[in-house]
Amino acid sequence: MSQPLKSASAKSDNLYSISGLTKIYGEGPTAVSALRGVDLNLPKSAMVVLLGASGSGKSTFLNIIGGLDEATAGTVMFEDQELTALGPSALTEYRRNSVSFVFQFYNLVASLTARENVALITEIAEDPMNPEEALSMVGLEGRIDHFPSQLSGGEQQRVAIARAIAKRPKVMLCDEPTGALDSQTGVRVLEALDQVNRELGTTTLLITHNVVIADMADRLLRFADGALVEDRDNPKRVAPAALKW
Repeated sequence: MSQPLKSASAKSDNLYSISGLTKIYGEGPTAVSALRGVDLNLPKSAMVVLLGASGSGKSTFLNIIGGLDEATAGTVMFEDQELTALGPSALTEYRRNSVSFVFQFYNLVASLTARENVALITEIAEDPMNPEEALSMVGLEGRIDHFPSQLSGGEQQRVAIARAIAKRPKVMLCDEPTGALDSQTGVRVLEALDQVNRELGTTTLLITHNVVIADMADRLLRFADGALVEDRDNPKRVAPAALKW
């Protein structure tokens, strides 16, 4: 049973205001409804975990609010900007200036050091951190001149997080960032995301199949068959190291 959706006490409290968000792939009898009229407000600086089975609509939701995919119907407001009304060039500017992505696979350039991988972003961002600062935030100040092949999986993921935060985004969208990691390494990655959220105030949305991870969030969203079926606040965030795997 769906819980009542959180309503904003003031417009300025919301980073995203979403109404009737619908996504249909294909046409006619073969059409697939990936999202079915999702209504949702997401406040600034929140840590939000998205749960749901494969095909429930989580990734489609993230891709639309991240400007990677287009909605079939409905509206997505980002602050005072209607994303669902933007053209390709404006969406590119939105992604460049406001959004960072972290995926299950690290997508690092093998021939570049950790510092150089992060610098790929800092060279095009408006007001970036320097690579050393970003890598220090995720605990890799001693590994800045190492190549990806010299780093563990967890360290590579933390480089990817450092690259994501270096442009000081307003929102980070993370799709299964610990999916390829063991629990101990995954906790270290979650600690980096938790620190970024708390210290920089970066609104963070994290997709996971691991229900336990929801305990570290301010907010839990659960999707099923394209619908938002649960929306609840956590009374208290649990530190990643205290999660019961």
